[in-house]
Amino acid sequence: MNALSSAPRLAFCASDRSEALEARERLSTLYGSTPEAEADVIVALGGDGFMLETLHANMTRRTPVYGMNRGSVGFLMNDYEEDVLLDRISAAGRAVIHPLQMDAWTESGAVHTGLAINEVSLLRQTRQSAKLRISVDGKVRLEELSCDGCMVATPAGSTAYNLSAHGPIIPLDARMLALTPISAFRPRRWRGALLPHSARVEFEVLEADKRPVSAVADSLEIRRVVKVAIKERRDVALTMLFDAGRSFEERVLAEQFTA
Repeated sequence: MNALSSAPRLAFCASDRSEALEARERLSTLYGSTPEAEADVIVALGGDGFMLETLHANMTRRTPVYGMNRGSVGFLMNDYEEDVLLDRISAAGRAVIHPLQMDAWTESGAVHTGLAINEVSLLRQTRQSAKLRISVDGKVRLEELSCDGCMVATPAGSTAYNLSAHGPIIPLDARMLALTPISAFRPRRWRGALLPHSARVEFEVLEADKRPVSAVADSLEIRRVVKVAIKERRDVALTMLFDAGRSFEERVLAEQFTA
């Protein structure tokens, strides 16, 4: 993990929470604020959701993002401290993540594409369970899954929705994806699969007119889908910065021993 230069140019951005907005004003006064297009590092002030928003907003520039927790959940954030911020950022370690690409076909034949840093989820839209056929690299692996939904999660997203659905935690450098069902009804004992990061996963929605399903790539939702294809975008590399001694890898490891 390479350290940054000793005096990086910082851009500060904040969620709409009052404590985040106040922090942005104080930090901008203390350290100055550079436009995001010219910054060496973007400092994101908020929670994990805002970190994802910031990474998505900088998907093209791919500027490293250093988060400080001014929200409710801060797994992807560093502790909030105003002192020696430049030193902390200069000594920070890097965590490089690769998003998933979702291609979703709707009943009308339209195709919608989105990128997901955490996961792509298929979710039932009504009281009736969804019925999905799952293929991996062109081969059908599960003819019919009756469930509330199913997701493909990145290593970075494996500690988020995937973990809540009892999916596995994946180390960031494992080069794997988690395929995790959400409240599976049939087959009841299927708990998902670990796939190589190069796998292409395809979901076909069975009885789509009777059992409508939506597809969600992070915050992008496409409703009434009939087919969804998911693959990792290895050509897109996004960088998060973490304080020395508090690496993302260490957080993921510690999460596995949290009661």
